This record gives sequence, structure tokens and C-alpha cells, in this order.
Amino acid sequence: MESYLQEIIGNALKSMGLDEGQIPEIKIETPRDPSHGDAATNVAMQLAKPLRNNPRKIAEQLVDALSLDPSKISAAEIAGPGFINFRYAENYLYAELKKLLSSGTEYGKTADNKGIKCLVEFVSANPTGPLTVGHGRNAVLGDTVCRLLEWTGADVQREYYFNNAGRQMRVLGQSVQARYKELLGKESEFPEGGYEGAYIIDIAQKLVDEHGDKLLAENDEKLFKEKAESAIFVEIRKTLERMNIVMDSFFNEHSLYESGAIDQVIATFREKGVAYDSDGAVWFKTTDFGKDQDTVLVKSSGEPTYRLPDIAYHAEKLDRGFDLCLDVFGADHIDTYPDVMSGIEVLGYDKSKVEVLVYQFVTLVKDGKPYKMSTRKANFVTLDDLMDEVGEDVTRFFFLMRSPNTHLEFDVNQAKEAGEKNPVFYLQYAHARIQSILRKVNSIETFSDEPNLSVLNHPSEVTLIKKLLSFPGAVSNAASHREPHRLITYLNELASEFTSFYHDCRIVGEEKELMHARTKLAEATARVLANGLTILGISAPDRM
Repeated sequence: MESYLQEIIGNALKSMGLDEGQIPEIKIETPRDPSHGDAATNVAMQLAKPLRNNPRKIAEQLVDALSLDPSKISAAEIAGPGFINFRYAENYLYAELKKLLSSGTEYGKTADNKGIKCLVEFVSANPTGPLTVGHGRNAVLGDTVCRLLEWTGADVQREYYFNNAGRQMRVLGQSVQARYKELLGKESEFPEGGYEGAYIIDIAQKLVDEHGDKLLAENDEKLFKEKAESAIFVEIRKTLERMNIVMDSFFNEHSLYESGAIDQVIATFREKGVAYDSDGAVWFKTTDFGKDQDTVLVKSSGEPTYRLPDIAYHAEKLDRGFDLCLDVFGADHIDTYPDVMSGIEVLGYDKSKVEVLVYQFVTLVKDGKPYKMSTRKANFVTLDDLMDEVGEDVTRFFFLMRSPNTHLEFDVNQAKEAGEKNPVFYLQYAHARIQSILRKVNSIETFSDEPNLSVLNHPSEVTLIKKLLSFPGAVSNAASHREPHRLITYLNELASEFTSFYHDCRIVGEEKELMHARTKLAEATARVLANGLTILGISAPDRM
């Protein structure tokens, strides 16, 4: 209903002469007092200032312009200073509940983004070591936004962008080569700034097991770099799959150099007068785009800065025909990505097709203090270490339960709680509890006829039905804002509403018609909980 009301209100406002940019976010809320109706909006009050008109007058015009479906809405009424209250048609709730039950695993899917081809780039850690806790929020946030986009009709491709060239990869190869020699009892000089994690020794040991001492004759690090990259990517894929994440494609930054795309960017910038040479470096005239100073594209050493391949990469993505290119970046990219947006605009691309989702970083805490788990993987905590400690579902949920815009404190004590104090278990227990109720009902009664859902008229039943029917809107809302925590908020509210319903309305022991209808209401709740958890990439157990 929420999306339906937003649509008809938006259409009415357009018929009143407002263009898309003048229409604010249309919020639909449930009135605290049921006598005020079933849904309400304050959009007329939001428009009072920009339209320079009395909000009640705007509400009157809006109500007159609404095209209401009488099978859904029986009345639209103006209240107070300009609220618009809506009353559902008499049998609307029961008809929609019936549709929910028949939709099953498809319930909640919308066509908001139908026909939109999306490329979502996330994780994108270079293959120099295992994925760490620092990569976890990026990975889970990116994948869940993909799921939300898919549930709203988009065609989504998940892409992992990486660089297997440059100094850090050379040092990786040299580190493995040094450990390989040490394992064979040979003297070796460990490279300055080398990778000291035990995983380097593991890779070197595999090379000893496979090749013995035959690789001692290798003069440089190239073979060791390639072997390390391959081994590390195998582990990265395993870690992602453990988190219920599967990439569709991996894009190598080095291919942009091989194809000439990097040189083409610089050539085009020079042609358009936004690139110049100074002090041996190549500069991008970002002052033309509102920055206080220009930006280096290629250092005096000849090494490109991150911005240059990133600009070429985004051009390549848009050349593949994507309608939306969404990047999931940590807060450390806030100062760099505007240069990429300016760069693709210079190249002639529509920068509105590129969107950046920036998230804040994660701190592990235990007993209210920063927490470092013991690890054999050098001076960092891997995602596998964390999942070993608290479990896959919990890890994924905790990365999602706060707004991406806020710093996340990952409380290890709370994550290890096995009861309802743990927020993910609270939702999983709610689903498992309903399944237990359904098993009990099925063990004592068989229903052969269609349920009479219209007997569900207790206030707690009606409230629960309304909450269930707002699930598609909750999915759309989370998808449009790229904020999965909004869906978690909805699921918590739904679980709470079910608890109130079950407290007020017994199922087992009622006469058959009412028991049948309430069983179906419980079944619908379990279905929505399961669908919501599926979007979050989290299991919905039948027993706990």
C-alpha cells in the first residue's frame, strides 16, 4: 500500500504542476490513533514553504487531484494543519493477505527498478592477503544492496576490481620467494616492507611441496607473485562464499594499461585542456571543477595515482551499457571520488549513471574496549577469524544493522550471545517460533477448505496484517536509500507485532474457523520474516 499511495500522490502532485525535482520524499506512516485512519502523509506540510501556500490548502488541492482505487482506498481525509489520512477499503486487508500467502517466496518483490542494468563494484581488495574485518562491511553492504536492487527488479552484476601489478604485488612475490628459500634452508633477504603473515609461509610451503627446490633457480619474483595471487584469490573466494557472496566478474586494473585506455584518458584530457605537465608530473585541472587545487594524475616517477585508472575503469563500465554503476567505498575515498566523477564527465559520459555509496569504518569492541582477537595472520583480524568466533549469520547481520553513514562498533560479546539479546537471533527465533506453532497446529488439526480471513478483526490481528502488507514498501525504501538497516528495522517491528498478536490472540484451542485464519496469519508472518532474512543473506531456521 505504501508504494501505491506514494505513486498516486506523486502523480497528483505532477497534475498540480509540480515537476519531479519539486516533489519531496513522500512518507507514509500509520497513525497512532486508529480512528484517524489506516495511513497518513504530511507531504502537504512539506510543500508549504516551497509552494508558499497554506498546507491545508495544498492538502485540499492534493486530495481533489488524487485518483483513488476504491478497491484499495475508501476515503482520503484532511486533518489538523494539513495531514492527509487514508482509510482502506473494507476487504482490502484480507484480499492482500490472501495475495501474500499465494505469492510465497516472491512476496516483497517490486518492479521499481525493472529494466535497469546495474553494475555494483565492491570489496575490490588487491590480492596481497586474506580479507580482513576492514573489508567485511564493504562486502556485506555491497552484496545486500545488490539483493535489494534485484528484489526491486534490477538486473544486477557484482564485480570485484583489483590490481595485480605495481610495487605491492612485487613485494608480495619477493616475500613468498624469501620464505620459500628459508623453508629449503637457504639464506634469503626479506624485502623491506614485506608481507610477514603466516599465510605467506603457507603459500611458500605449498610451493615446496609441489616443486621441491626446482624454483631456487628463479631469478625474480614473477612466478612467486603469480602463485601467491592465485592462492590468495582462492581464499578470498572461499571467504566471500562463506559470507553468502558470489561475484559475477573480476576486473583487473592492469588490463586498462594493456588496452591503452589509460593513455586515451590522458590524451582526451589534453585535447580538452584539462591536463598539463608541471614538475615532471601530469596534472588534472580539478580547479575547473570547484576544487581548491589541481590534482596529480601521473607522478614525476611515472607512476599513475589511483584516480587515473579509476577514471578509465568507470569509462569502461559505462561503455558496457550499464544504466547504473554503483561503487561501495570506505570513508577514505570521500576526497578522491569527486575527481573520478569530474573525469568521466570530461570524457563525455553521463556522470549521473555513477553512484557512490560511502560507509564508515568498523571497530571491534569487547567489554566496551577495542578488541583484538588472536590471529596467526599477521597484524590484522581476518573475516574468517571473526566468523569462526561469532558465526556467519551473526557476522553478516552485525555489519548491516547500522546506517552506512555511522561508525560501526562490532560488539563481540553481544555477537556471541546465544539468546534473544542477540539481534539476529531475535529475528531467527521469531521465525523458528512460528514454525513450531505451525507444526503444533498441523499435528492436531487438518484444514481442507479456504480460510475465512475476514474473521481476523481483533486490533492485534489488523495491526499485524498492516505491518505484513508494508513489507514491499520496506524493501523499496531500503533499496532506494541503499540502506539495508532500514529493512532490519522493519523486521524487528514485525517480530514485535507478532509477539503482541500471539499474546492477545491464541491459535490452538480456538474454534476451527478462527484457528485456521490465525494459522494463516502466522504462516504469512513466517514467510515475510524468511523473505526479509533472505534479502539480508541470512538463514531463517525452522528450529533453534
